[in-house]
Amino acid sequence: MTTRRGCIDTPDGWIAGRIEFEETIHRIEGEPVDQPQAPYLVPGFVDLHVHGGGGADMMSGAEAIRHAARLHARHGTTSLLATTVTAPLDRLEQLLREASAVIGEEPVDRADVPGIHLEGPFVNPGKLGAQPPFAIPADVDVMRRFMAAAPIRVVTVAPECDPGGRMIDMLLGARIVPQIAHSLCDHAMARACIERGCGITHLYNAMTGLDHRSPGIVGAALAYARHAEIIPDLIHVAADAILAARRAIPDLYGVTDATAGAGMPDGAYPLGAHMATKKDGAMRLADGTLAGSALTMDQALRNLVAIGLPLAEAVRRLTTIPAERLGLADRGVLEPGRRADLVVLDRNLSIESVHVAGRRIATRPRSTTLQTSMSSNEA
Repeated sequence: MTTRRGCIDTPDGWIAGRIEFEETIHRIEGEPVDQPQAPYLVPGFVDLHVHGGGGADMMSGAEAIRHAARLHARHGTTSLLATTVTAPLDRLEQLLREASAVIGEEPVDRADVPGIHLEGPFVNPGKLGAQPPFAIPADVDVMRRFMAAAPIRVVTVAPECDPGGRMIDMLLGARIVPQIAHSLCDHAMARACIERGCGITHLYNAMTGLDHRSPGIVGAALAYARHAEIIPDLIHVAADAILAARRAIPDLYGVTDATAGAGMPDGAYPLGAHMATKKDGAMRLADGTLAGSALTMDQALRNLVAIGLPLAEAVRRLTTIPAERLGLADRGVLEPGRRADLVVLDRNLSIESVHVAGRRIATRPRSTTLQTSMSSNEA
């Protein structure tokens, strides 16, 4: 049995006391407090959009996914969705089969990977952003092949590339979360999809923007969406735009959209068929297009608090809300009976320790490297 003491973020508020756990949480004891003090004990972060980290691009296969999941665990992420980019169909299907070996593995030294976020290929070739140029129209037969290859939990789709909405119908019927992005659809189409249950991938980015006479996807999201991802690196989205979305979308939640450069020094890193360069905290293609991020969830938390969110709310938008979005009922909050996924933070909101299903994660990188593209300088 492991015991940690501090101010514990529970569904009923902050408790100053202790938490006892093994694989699951056994007991939380203490007194309620209005003004918590460090150390803060919070749920492990749940990141529903991760392309890589620590030099590893998840499109490279199972070991790259494991490697990136180790990097993100050191930054407090205890669950993540391995996220694809557009690629030739045979390569995507192969990658999904390789990824299925990681999904369901016991996460001894890394974040758990409960499934896949399929970002592409069913997106608009006119709104690729940093996606490689392999977009295709929505195809339910291809989607069935993908579903047979690996557990897919989220799919990003451009509604205008899904005639009749057959793909979205299929996803909803299979309890897979459909999300809109990399899309040029208009406000009316976006609203209709949102009202059917679609969420939004990386709100504001790679979609029709908000104009007061042509509200676009962003306007539909702000007016009607219950759920939306947002990248709180303060590069993809300005602080006041995050705050505006927070007021409008009840279950707005943060994702990193992290790529291989997360946790790495400046330099060039793979993103599917592309190479992206890390500089000044951002990942960009050669033409300057943002190419995912170098964000980790602990920095996302610090950013949200810095722009004005109370700590408990910032934590909830990186833990409870994304866990509930996927129906992960065993994680995302600290209470008895839940999985012991927790993070201990110091007064500066820096990581003191991370536990995944009760196991403490080493917060320093291993000395081994992955393939020739990996560096031992990862942080």
